[in-house]
Amino acid sequence: MIRTVQLLNEKNHFLEKFMSLNEKQIARLEKGHFDQVEMFYNQREDLIKIIKYIDSEINKAQIAPTKKEVSHEGSDRQLIKECLKTKDSYTSRILDQDMQVLALIDQAKSQIIKELQEVRLGKRAMAGYKSNIAS
Repeated sequence: MIRTVQLLNEKNHFLEKFMSLNEKQIARLEKGHFDQVEMFYNQREDLIKIIKYIDSEINKAQIAPTKKEVSHEGSDRQLIKECLKTKDSYTSRILDQDMQVLALIDQAKSQIIKELQEVRLGKRAMAGYKSNIAS
């Protein structure tokens, strides 16, 4: 169980990094800086790979606990509960951040579409104006 607690703490550490990365990107997006979105997603993917690896290690630790770990089982249960509670808090906040990131990107996309439609209407108006002058 000691190994499990260590791995859960490590996972929480990377979830915290994930949250921090999201917070920085949200601040950039709120300022209209969309130039680093691809790098942001690549960094997220790297963190997700690390977290998946830690999850697989947690599963391995649960399958074959050592005799020493089994003897400490009762005292470690509380530590595991605390780690899981922290993980749940982080994942909930990450989901909220993800929704915020998606909303900011969607808002910018909608604005770009609106601007493109306005440009298209402007071109039509200009084309109509030019054809009236040429007549």
